[in-house]
Amino acid sequence: MSVAMDNARKVADAVLYEGYLLYPYRASAAKNRVRWQFGVLVPPAYTATSEPSASVTECLLDGAANALVRLRLRFLHVKERRVERSDGGGFVPVARLDAGERSHLTFDEATEREVEHVLAMPALLGVERTVTVRVPGDRSEEAVVSGAGEPLGRVVTEHRPLRAVLDVAAEAGVGPQGLVKLRVRTRNITGWAGDGTREHALRHSLVAAHLLIGVTAGRFLSLSDPPEWARPAARGCVNENTWPVLVGGSGGRDAVLSSPIILYDHPRVAPESPGDLCDATEIDELLHLRTRTLTEEEKREAMATDPRAAEIVRLAGELPPEMMERLHGAMRHDPATPWWDPAADAEVSPDTDTVTVAGVSVAKGSRVRLTPGRRRADAHDMFLAGRTARVEAVLSDVDGAPHLAVTLEEDPGADLHRSHGRYLYFAPDEVEPLAEPPGEGDA
Repeated sequence: MSVAMDNARKVADAVLYEGYLLYPYRASAAKNRVRWQFGVLVPPAYTATSEPSASVTECLLDGAANALVRLRLRFLHVKERRVERSDGGGFVPVARLDAGERSHLTFDEATEREVEHVLAMPALLGVERTVTVRVPGDRSEEAVVSGAGEPLGRVVTEHRPLRAVLDVAAEAGVGPQGLVKLRVRTRNITGWAGDGTREHALRHSLVAAHLLIGVTAGRFLSLSDPPEWARPAARGCVNENTWPVLVGGSGGRDAVLSSPIILYDHPRVAPESPGDLCDATEIDELLHLRTRTLTEEEKREAMATDPRAAEIVRLAGELPPEMMERLHGAMRHDPATPWWDPAADAEVSPDTDTVTVAGVSVAKGSRVRLTPGRRRADAHDMFLAGRTARVEAVLSDVDGAPHLAVTLEEDPGADLHRSHGRYLYFAPDEVEPLAEPPGEGDA
C-alpha cells in the first residue's frame, strides 16, 4: 500500500504545484498576480468568492471490508513574505529591496503540508469518524544588510495557523457484489475575520488540497470506467470539488488520488521531464527555451520571486544539449490495445466481417460502385459518384452501424493509401455490389 502511494507522489506533486507560478515566473507578470486556482478550501467565513471551504470524495472498493485505510491529506500552506525597509529605528513595508546583487520581493510563498492517518475499515462501516488536523503558525525575520554590513531592512515570513477536519465513513453492501463505498469530506474550519481580500483569505486556506487514499486489502474500482456490473454504484458516488482516479502504477488498484484537477486513471509524469515547471500540461522544451531568453534583469526578478522559480531558471540555464534533445520528441509504445483499435474488440474483425448490400454479401476484396448521392453527399463526394472501388475493410462505429473502407480502383496511389491505412468511407446504402471481373484477383 505505501509503495503504491509513494509511486503516486510524483503525480500528486504535479497537482500540488499546478499553476503555482507561470512563465515568465516573475512576480510582476500579470498571470502571477491572481494565484492558486485549484483545490483552494477557504475559511467558512470567507464568502467574497464562490470558492468552497470543503470537498467530498466518494470511491468504491471491492473486497476491502477488513482493510486498513491510509489517508494522506496534502496541501500548500501559504506563507506571507513581507519586505520592510529600515526607517529611523523602525521598518516600512516596501515591494522590493535590493542588497548588492540580491533582490528581495514582497510576494507570498507556500509550504508543503502532509498529514497521514490510518483507520480500520470495520470501524468506519455505518459510522462517521472525524480526524482533526492542526497546523500551527510561525513567524521569522531575516535581516537584509548591504555589502558593507549596513542594515537595510528585513524580510518577515509568517504562516497563519490552520485547522481542518476529515469526516470519514463507509457504507457496505453497495451494488450487486457487496461493494464498500468510502466517503471522505475534507473541511477547512479555520477561523477568519480578515479584510475581505482573497490574498488574505488564502493565508488561512488549504491550497491545492488533495487526498491520497490507500488500502491494505481489496481494490478500488475506477469511477470513470467501472465494470459494467458496478456502473450504477459508480454513478451513485458524489464527488464535490475533487476527482478520484486510480494511481500507483499502470494497473494498480490499491491507491487513489482524489485530485482537484480532472485526470485519467493511472496518470504519469513524462520521464523526459527534467523538472517541474508548475504546469502539468507543460511543453517542457518550449518553456525551457523561453526561460533561457529572459534578460538578466528578468532572471534576477524571477529568482527573487520564489525559490521554485529560482530553481527553474537555474535548471533551464544548466540543461545540457542531450537533455534538450530528449525534450524535442518522444515515441511510446503502449502494450495495451487502444480503445479505437478494432483489435480491442474480439467480436470485430474488419478483415473477415461482411455486410449484405442489395442481397449480396460484401467483404474485404469486394468490388463496389460508389453512389454517395443517396445521402446528399458533399461536393467532394459528387466527384466520386459512379467510380468503382475495392473494399479494404468492413468497420463498425460506436453505435454498431457498419461502414465500408474503400480505395478507388483507378487511383494510382491506391497501394500507398492501403499501406498507410488511408481510405474513403461509405455506408452500405452508398454503394452497389459489382461482380469480380474474370481473371482478376484482389487489388
